[in-house]
Amino acid sequence: MDRINSKLYLQNCYIMAENERLRKKAELLNQENQQLLSELKHRLSQAGPSSNNNNNNGGGKNNSIPDLNLSNCSSSKNASSKSKKK
Repeated sequence: MDRINSKLYLQNCYIMAENERLRKKAELLNQENQQLLSELKHRLSQAGPSSNNNNNNGGGKNNSIPDLNLSNCSSSKNASSKSKKK
């Protein structure tokens, strides 16, 4: 029984370490996405209304930028709240 518990304990430690590694990676990717989105918005704002007219004349393309944070918001908040509880 002690041997089984030891094995399970080691597996649990490995899973927790891997979870922490993945959480940090997800946080870095989220930061990179934020920076890229900010840069994209900045470039679009610098382009001015002339580029909007070109896009509208090109077949009615949608110029709105989707908010990528909406889909990631709940998962990143859950991950950070879980890590804080430990």
